[in-house]
Amino acid sequence: MSLWIPVAIAAATFQTVRFMLQKSLSSVKLSAAGATFARFAYSMPLAILGLIIVVWTTGAELPPLTARFWMFVVIGGTAQILATICVVTLFKQRNFAVGITFKKTEVIQTAIVGFVILGDGISAGAFLAILMGLTAVLLLSKTPGGDGAWWRHLTNRASQLGLGSGVLFAFSAVSYRGASLELGGIEAWFRALITLATVVTFQFLSMWLWLMWRDRAELRAVWDTRRTGIFVGLTSLGGSFCWFWAFSLQNAAYVKALGQVELILSLLASTLFFKETITRREIAGIALLGLSILVLVLAI
Repeated sequence: MSLWIPVAIAAATFQTVRFMLQKSLSSVKLSAAGATFARFAYSMPLAILGLIIVVWTTGAELPPLTARFWMFVVIGGTAQILATICVVTLFKQRNFAVGITFKKTEVIQTAIVGFVILGDGISAGAFLAILMGLTAVLLLSKTPGGDGAWWRHLTNRASQLGLGSGVLFAFSAVSYRGASLELGGIEAWFRALITLATVVTFQFLSMWLWLMWRDRAELRAVWDTRRTGIFVGLTSLGGSFCWFWAFSLQNAAYVKALGQVELILSLLASTLFFKETITRREIAGIALLGLSILVLVLAI
């Protein structure tokens, strides 16, 4: 078995557990911003410590961090902060499995962002996948029990948060890839670790300054929830490192396709842990969106 396969599965598993923990924090004690900050506050020290240990034990030298590298770090880190806040807020609007599914529109939107920014062509098969994904989003966009025409529900808060997070996650993925490539020809796992440590440090400092200015009480709340927050940091660190590592080992399209196992894991989490009910329409939407993503990555 190729190494990237278990690494990608591990990344999806870490990510599902982390979102479960953040959902619990946001619904009980922390705001969306606080639950997001907890992720960076408890993963940043671990990422830096890991990098220090690697450099000290292996004697490896850090490559020069160019201005272009820092540009990608700032853009990607900021986009991921905003995207994570959208997802955590979304948990309060819809159930857990559907929230994760809205977030997974990032796979489709990454293709669109790549076409607009990088000029990557879209094949007929990819265009069909995008249409299938749009249909799935329409199925998921109407709040259960809502009335009126389907297109009126495209402007509801859940749809806006889900689609917005997808766009932001798409930009962060492209930026992280760019930052990693700026580090040159060193080992893939070492590039992933350097990029991760740099990004989470930027995210920690920027969110800490923001909360110091706007909501200092939330910083105290993050510390008060440290018993859960530590696990948020651990799962965040493990998931991010595995994603970066997998993308360095294999074509991102294949990694993202395999990563859709998160849809199954989130559905299990929704029903088993949060005791939420999934409607038939939502199951159909999840299945169709998952199929559209698979068609997309196969067509690229």
